[in-house]
Amino acid sequence: MPELTCTVVTPEQTALETKADFVALPLFDGEIGIAANHSPLIGRLGYGEMRIKQGERSVSYYVDGGFVQVADNVVAVLTSRAVPSASLDVAAAEKQLAAALARPGNTPELQEIRERAVAQARAQLHVAKHARGKA
Repeated sequence: MPELTCTVVTPEQTALETKADFVALPLFDGEIGIAANHSPLIGRLGYGEMRIKQGERSVSYYVDGGFVQVADNVVAVLTSRAVPSASLDVAAAEKQLAAALARPGNTPELQEIRERAVAQARAQLHVAKHARGKA
């Protein structure tokens, strides 16, 4: 059975390049699972957990939006931030969520910024708790 190659690129670096049997990604409007020989696609990422399964081993990362392209058994993820879920701090994520909820939202632009910050913080908190078996 063919393997996938999963590449995760941030503005600073190539965060990950690995072989995989299966990749699950948070899309803007749901979640997608990608196995070998998946049909080509381009999708908009949401905030959340990317899971990569390699045999019996599974690793997860928090991804902060971006895009995914799937073609020829290559999953290319372009995101502003990719953090191993084990590196996330639940307390820091809770503080980030509290700060996001406290942001002003008295204009449409500020409301949009606030909503994005809240969504990012909630997703990061969820991934952090999931990595520690608390979700």
